[in-house]
Amino acid sequence: MAGQPRDLLTMLADRGEEAIQKLADTPGADRLLGVAQAMRERLDEMQKKLRGIDALERRVAELERKVAELSAPSAKKAAPRRSSSTAAKKKPASTTRRSGGARTGPGSPG
Repeated sequence: MAGQPRDLLTMLADRGEEAIQKLADTPGADRLLGVAQAMRERLDEMQKKLRGIDALERRVAELERKVAELSAPSAKKAAPRRSSSTAAKKKPASTTRRSGGARTGPGSPG
């Protein structure tokens, strides 16, 4: 009984070797092997990049959390600053009214 599995395995190994030799002798085998090798290299590169994405996602999550923390107190402080900037905008608007031609036009002597 022990002799039969070895014979079967050796037969399969021999046939596998023959099949590989026949594939190597075909005209497109070189191109096929080249494409397979290039695909393997590209997959390795993609795998390395995907590993780096996890680290980037963690960094982005930390930065988003920090931005959320920093923006929450600044929203309370930003309201008075905006009111002071609108007051600054109102002052030039009143000076433009003074320099308008309404006083010199119809009310002017002449």
